[in-house]
Amino acid sequence: MWTAKNRGRYDRSKLRYPSDLTDDEWAHVEPLIPPAKRGGNKRHVEVREVMNGIMYIVSTGCQWRAIPKDLPPRSTLFDYLDLWSYDGTLDRIHHALYVACREQGEREASPTAAIVDSQSVKSAEKGGAASIRMAMTRAKRSRARSAIFS
Repeated sequence: MWTAKNRGRYDRSKLRYPSDLTDDEWAHVEPLIPPAKRGGNKRHVEVREVMNGIMYIVSTGCQWRAIPKDLPPRSTLFDYLDLWSYDGTLDRIHHALYVACREQGEREASPTAAIVDSQSVKSAEKGGAASIRMAMTRAKRSRARSAIFS
């Protein structure tokens, strides 16, 4: 329900982009990002700006080359996204925010029930994600072939 308190909390009009992190959001995320490695060159980029850039890509779905010039370069954003995916930083951020949201909603940190429908069971019996991945690959290949030879 929208109340005056909620409207103020979710107002993003004062941010540069609606996808930018507010100070409160950044306070939750910042401790979960690993510090720069010792030795070598120092980190020359603001990590908050990197996170804002990644959030811009995710929220707008824009192409990498269409990233606004006031955000870090696309190569920097891509490298950090790749690194944070590989080292589990994004998973840690997701888990921490998930738990915080559940606790804010006055629910237990981990769900105690699950819903399984018949479609989920059928796909799991056939192999789940691997079979979906193969089907998607086949569909992409057939579309690519039809575009080339038509």
